[in-house]
Amino acid sequence: MSKSVAFYTLGCKLNFSETSTIGRSLLAEGYAKVQFQEGADVYVINTCSVTDNADKKCKRIVKEALRHNPVAFIVVIGCYAQLKPQEIAAIEGVDLVLGAAEKFNLHQFLGSTRKKEIAEIKEGKIKEVLEYHSSYSIGDRTRTFLKVQDGCDYFCSFCTIPLARGKSRSDTIENVVKQAHEIVAQGTKEIVLTGVNTGEFGIGSNQNFYQLLQALDQVEGLERIRISSIEPNLLSDEIIEWVAQSKKIVPHFHIPLQAGSDTLLKSMRRKYLTALYTSRVEKIKQLMPHCCIGVDVIVGFPGETEELFLETYQYLNELPISYLHVFTYSERENTTAFKLPGKVPMHVRADRSKMLHILSDKKRRAFYEEHIGNTYPVLWEAESDGNTMFGFTSNYIKVKTAYDPALVNEISMAKLTSIDAEMVMDCKNFLFEPIPH
Repeated sequence: MSKSVAFYTLGCKLNFSETSTIGRSLLAEGYAKVQFQEGADVYVINTCSVTDNADKKCKRIVKEALRHNPVAFIVVIGCYAQLKPQEIAAIEGVDLVLGAAEKFNLHQFLGSTRKKEIAEIKEGKIKEVLEYHSSYSIGDRTRTFLKVQDGCDYFCSFCTIPLARGKSRSDTIENVVKQAHEIVAQGTKEIVLTGVNTGEFGIGSNQNFYQLLQALDQVEGLERIRISSIEPNLLSDEIIEWVAQSKKIVPHFHIPLQAGSDTLLKSMRRKYLTALYTSRVEKIKQLMPHCCIGVDVIVGFPGETEELFLETYQYLNELPISYLHVFTYSERENTTAFKLPGKVPMHVRADRSKMLHILSDKKRRAFYEEHIGNTYPVLWEAESDGNTMFGFTSNYIKVKTAYDPALVNEISMAKLTSIDAEMVMDCKNFLFEPIPH
């Protein structure tokens, strides 16, 4: 009988794309994929290390896996595994820890899946991780996460990602387009382009992200292209203008900010100041008034005084954005910020995070209210509570309608009518009306 394997992914869309690809490689080796709670022979946990909570969650997932099968072989991969392999190896029940390059050859390390007394560690120096590994998710969601870039050369003062994933490197346009065709052939209608620093696609070559978008626009059968995240200094006028006229690339940008204070941006070693960020948002809204704009922001960074925090708050309050992803700063070893003075007390970080979460809710509600009465194409998800199903408009408004199995993975026109208490929009669905482009 074939051995069974279950996966658990922590962190970003990039991790999901890689987990899915590693999963397919194990299926090709004869493993049978099962649900986490089914008591698999092998558990693969793909970790994140952006925040301290992600590290702690890894320990909980290991414990939960062993609850389902006490003799399961536990493998931990991902960013946390590259940064702190010894720490992971010390977690009770872990058998194998793989670094950034080794994880893509997981099947080679599974000759024996008997529990080990001492976890085996296979990880190389991150400076030697230069190879690019293509990956994409399939079958887990209506949307597919397609990796186009990996690594980062920026070394922002708070970030461990360059230490976990190595130098910036990327796929080729030709290979990404080939993968897009494969994905479409499997019935996917929306591709989300992912990477550590997606806008750096093509670095070291004569290709760039703008050219990639142009090429993907020509993929027949692909209905939607969504950009997961792009740095403001890499979001050029030509990219914004191309998205504005594209029939496939959706009007939705997620643009990391991290702080609305130039003092903090300099301390964070970001590659822009608020003036550039404002100009990017204004350009988008000028060409696409209905565009959804998401923002990453960090609270509690060392040196963030009450005055500087309020500067960030006021900046975001006045900016025509749609929602926030709020991260509470957590100390990470081997970063410049770890040694900075002016540490913000944890209760102050929590209070500031709460303020920004409330602001995010207000921004999202205001954005949704702007669109009541409008009709948009919605891609319907498999997600359902039995009576209701959910979907997203092209400009990332979450909507719901009565469950209909015929709607799953279909795009239909929907008139947005109202907003419920969970910040989901009700709609009048028009399944059989043609979709205008």
